[in-house]
Amino acid sequence: MTLTGNSRIPVALTIAGSDSGGGAGIQADLRTFAFHQVHGTSALTCITAQNTLGVNRVDALPAAAVVAQIEAVVQDIRVQATKTGMLLNQEIIAAVAQQVQLLRLQNLVVDPVMVSRTGAQLIDDSAIATLRDALIPQAVIVTPNRYEAQLLSGLTIVTLDDMQAAAQRIYQLGAKAVLVKGGGMAGELRGVDVWFDGQHLETLTTSSVDTKNTHGTGCTLSAAIAANLADGKDLLSATKMAKDYVTTALTHSLNIGQGQGPVGHFFPLLSR
Repeated sequence: MTLTGNSRIPVALTIAGSDSGGGAGIQADLRTFAFHQVHGTSALTCITAQNTLGVNRVDALPAAAVVAQIEAVVQDIRVQATKTGMLLNQEIIAAVAQQVQLLRLQNLVVDPVMVSRTGAQLIDDSAIATLRDALIPQAVIVTPNRYEAQLLSGLTIVTLDDMQAAAQRIYQLGAKAVLVKGGGMAGELRGVDVWFDGQHLETLTTSSVDTKNTHGTGCTLSAAIAANLADGKDLLSATKMAKDYVTTALTHSLNIGQGQGPVGHFFPLLSR
């Protein structure tokens, strides 16, 4: 009997919510992993009823169920990188932070899903405090958007200097690197990100893409960073490559539904 298959394929784990519309969350993460030829595993934290027009309902899973999913994956499969997305509440965040420590999950990418790009707070203050104090210090990189960076840094962010100051302040929370994303910024700063790793402060830019279909960009970016880390890339290279991937996916965004469509995660297949 002939055995086939690749036993050396990199593996990444996403701990996040389900997006029934398929544009963000677990669905976006797994597509992003697949694009990067990384096997995707998952632990669902919540189930949303949503589409391109918005979110109609959110149901949290019990923290114990989230823990069980993480344990099941890690006990059997060697995971090279992990990313977190929507963790929803304080109990789940605390449980995930504990699992990261107990299981020694490496290359943790934290997308601190706390505030939408429009500024709406998505989780309560106790959950934010636990995310800040228990999870972020274990991360190799944290990727806040403008409003999340304001919450984490205590600064008002309007200019590039503000983004740089926020990145340096957030770094003090313990992550090895910070990427303050500029997707929610105005004018020339839209899409400009600021990187800080304790030594290097760098502005990362790509070409701006004019599209309304940007749903899932934050999830996709953090998932792409995790995929690149699982594949052995260094942290800054993993981040730059992820940013390039998101930009290209935006140029192939999907005009589906009546609202804000998702990026084109599988753009090489869209030529048909």
